[in-house]
Amino acid sequence: MVDPIQPLGRTIFGNPENIGNVLSKDEAMNLLQEWVPNEKLQLHMKQVGAVMKAWAIEKENLSEEEAHKWWLAGLLHDADWEKYPNNHCRVIIEELERRNIDPAIIHCIASHGPKHFGVQPQTTMDKMIYAFDELSGFIHAAALIRPTRYEGMDTKSIQKKLKTPSFAAQVSREEINDAIIRVDAGLDEVILFIIQNQKGIQ
Repeated sequence: MVDPIQPLGRTIFGNPENIGNVLSKDEAMNLLQEWVPNEKLQLHMKQVGAVMKAWAIEKENLSEEEAHKWWLAGLLHDADWEKYPNNHCRVIIEELERRNIDPAIIHCIASHGPKHFGVQPQTTMDKMIYAFDELSGFIHAAALIRPTRYEGMDTKSIQKKLKTPSFAAQVSREEINDAIIRVDAGLDEVILFIIQNQKGIQ
């Protein structure tokens, strides 16, 4: 099967002169609302943003200012998926470049699917969005079929579902494994962190 998503064809994004430039929370949420009508996709993006920010603060000991960059990358990583599936990533990257946003945020978005976009994760922020993206959606799918949703969910049940090819079959186990190899954390730790930090996001 041919991947409908085209590689970006470049690995350098944004302008170094724009380091430190970010969208405000309101600007980012307005872009999300404008670009993403699908509420389920909006939720996924909010969840990845929340997990990214939490990891930046709790695991990387970053400031709120730096963590905001992680949140922005997570929140906007799929902003063009619904309207421009064949140009996924390309359109939001060009929009953020037009808005003179920090290149680190743009590169992070560009690297959330190296198999598809041809951009390898380099920084810790890059590697964590790659690790969180597929797993976040997978864990949420698992929560939706549980009577208690996230309450009582543990890593063992998620690991079991990962080994069940028929469950959330569209989620690439290969990409999850590749992402986990790249980060300084085990699969159980990442799964538990996602459960704890996305369960309250609406």
